[in-house]
Amino acid sequence: MKKIEIAEDWVQRHLDIFACPICGQPIEKIDQQQLVCVNQHRINFNKHGYLYLLNHGESSEYDREMLSARRQMLDAGLFLPIVKTIAQQIGSRPQRILDVGCGEGTPLYQLANILADPENAYVGFDISRAGIQLATQLDPQLFFCLADLRALPFQNESFDTIIDLFSPSDYQEFDRVLKAGGQVIKVIPDNDYLPQLRACLYDEDDPHRHYSNQSVKERFLEHYPKAEVKPMSYDFKLPSDLRHAMVMMSPLHWGSGAHQLTNEDYQRLDRVTVNVNLLLAKK
Repeated sequence: MKKIEIAEDWVQRHLDIFACPICGQPIEKIDQQQLVCVNQHRINFNKHGYLYLLNHGESSEYDREMLSARRQMLDAGLFLPIVKTIAQQIGSRPQRILDVGCGEGTPLYQLANILADPENAYVGFDISRAGIQLATQLDPQLFFCLADLRALPFQNESFDTIIDLFSPSDYQEFDRVLKAGGQVIKVIPDNDYLPQLRACLYDEDDPHRHYSNQSVKERFLEHYPKAEVKPMSYDFKLPSDLRHAMVMMSPLHWGSGAHQLTNEDYQRLDRVTVNVNLLLAKK
């Protein structure tokens, strides 16, 4: 089957998840490779196997080069301990899982492989066309789309779990599309996230050298007062052939004061420390 046919089949089986991005009403049917809502708005399936569910042009700083470097690092296991911890929080019952700001899709793909439940339904979305096109190269049983975080094109109470790895959030929209008792799992950098990379790229007195997640954490806890904060920290060894990809995958190298790394800098960058907080909340 072609990608567009696989995507159509997946959406047909989960039609009740989707809402029209134009009017917010339920999707009625699929007709001639188009979603059709109850108000007869039509949205085309892309030939790559995804839906464009934005009402505006997408704009993302994450280009294909950066996202390809990210895939290389994630394929090597950079965030795999985080994904395994998320899998433990999800449990074994069949669920519908939404990945917010999924990028090129590898964490959702890894999560699906760990959970290994064919009854689960996985949806990832982003505003990066390059990211979604890369994501559609993965398991065809994952579904990806371009969508707006502030106006999610999904029906009320459609998902059991929302995961959010290093992406912005809209908690009102999360609550709207979560089922009663559903959960949000948000991953944010902790203080001194990737300190070795920061030390290579920035001088000690540069504000990019250090990071604080306090404001992000406070906003989450304000919306979900009973949330749990779960710290995680581990070292990831960087063989020489991954060090350039490590730099390229991170927006840290965009900063105005970022150094151009030398061969000596790359030789020193033999590991990174991943310090994060998992923020866990129930609706």
